[in-house]
Amino acid sequence: MAERFDVVVVGAGISGIGAGVHLKHRCPDRSFVILEGRDRIGGTWDLFRYPGIRSDSDMFTLGYSFRPWTDSKAIADGPSILRYLHDTVRDEGLDGHIRTGTRVMAADWSTPDALWRVTVEQDGAQSLIECSFLFLGSGYYDYARGHTPDFPGQADFAGQVIHPQFWPEALDYAGKRIVVIGSGATAVTLVPELAKQAGHVTMLQRSPTYMASRPSEDVLANWMRDHLPLKLAYGITRWRNVLLQQVFYKLARARPRQFADRLIGMVRDALPAGYDVETHFTPSYKPWDQRVCLVPDADLFTALGEGLAEVVTGRIDRFAADGIRLTDGRMLPADIVVTATGLELKLMGGIAVSVDGVPLNLPDTLNYKGMMLSDVPNLAICFGYTNASWTLKADLTAAYVCRLLNAMRARGMRQATPRVSAEATGEAPFLDFTSGYVQRAMAQFPKQGTRKPWRLHQNYLLDLLALKYGSVDREMEFSNPVPAPAAT
Repeated sequence: MAERFDVVVVGAGISGIGAGVHLKHRCPDRSFVILEGRDRIGGTWDLFRYPGIRSDSDMFTLGYSFRPWTDSKAIADGPSILRYLHDTVRDEGLDGHIRTGTRVMAADWSTPDALWRVTVEQDGAQSLIECSFLFLGSGYYDYARGHTPDFPGQADFAGQVIHPQFWPEALDYAGKRIVVIGSGATAVTLVPELAKQAGHVTMLQRSPTYMASRPSEDVLANWMRDHLPLKLAYGITRWRNVLLQQVFYKLARARPRQFADRLIGMVRDALPAGYDVETHFTPSYKPWDQRVCLVPDADLFTALGEGLAEVVTGRIDRFAADGIRLTDGRMLPADIVVTATGLELKLMGGIAVSVDGVPLNLPDTLNYKGMMLSDVPNLAICFGYTNASWTLKADLTAAYVCRLLNAMRARGMRQATPRVSAEATGEAPFLDFTSGYVQRAMAQFPKQGTRKPWRLHQNYLLDLLALKYGSVDREMEFSNPVPAPAAT
């Protein structure tokens, strides 16, 4: 006998926990369970344990809409964010809904029964859980492996090679020479933190990344929290930051050259006079073609200015026993090499999804409202913004799913399926981003359309209007009526 719930949520990270809270408050009569494949909750904020791990956006927007962030630092460290998630689970009474060590392997939708049959594995044994709606909050990358290129000669290296996704708990790097390969958010976080104890740290990048510095503490937000009711202060700060994010993004896309000059100018001002900003901090692409890296309190620039770290721009020829040789002949000595070379994207957590026994091929589907898939019933996927905080979209997605569940119940329907109408719609990649980790994976992702509701806006204000106030009927087919009770 399979267990049965109204909703199964996959993942107990920031998305899945948020979905659980929304279900409790907006659909209080529905049963749900949150399944987490790992032995601990927290998702990203429990998995990543490298030195200095922190948010790369402010916690007033990365935090939940329903739970104010109360720490003094707006750019928060990983342990503080993990504590915030644990506190949310405790205060919202989600403990009894979460099952850790329970990995979802497959899910098959049955139209006659209007149920997902979800195959789970726990302690090596498989079992079935049935649910009316499946919510995938398992993130967008592979937890089991990070992306590491096959570097020539790596086997010859006498030191340690570490991927940040799997940082050794007891690693002693004091006094060591460290080369961090990469220039994204992870590398920008690691370099200044490692520099506090290492002998020397080199950030080796193939090409520069746009960076922007901001204080880790929001002085105005902290003042308002001391002088206004907590929820009011949080709401004001959250909306201020949302609007500023939107304004800066629009400016970057409308006037990329001027915006780029401003970002590069701020970096130049933060570094010692004469620093080669042209080589190391002047990207060849437009701002927000890739994510802009946040540098809190200018810590990276301080480490560079004090000589504790350096940036080297070049290409790797091969590893040697004592370091890395570049194609231009330079040698970077190293005791430890950190491959901050990105993630492997993996939508739906690698779950084998099928509809009435037919395997789902993601590239054949269109993404609906940034969360559902064409012709796939009662399934939502949480995928956050690339140009703003993840949780902004996660909150909207979970709230919309609750709207949809309530509409289905009110209409006596068991199935909601996005259907592409006869009106033609074009196709575009799921994400319009040039980052390597995105480009490597887009062929395996669903497509997006060129018009609503199949187009991804990457715009919180437009999504708020569409998901919170817009119609649930647009290109959504409600079907599969609740069976009439048997005659007595």
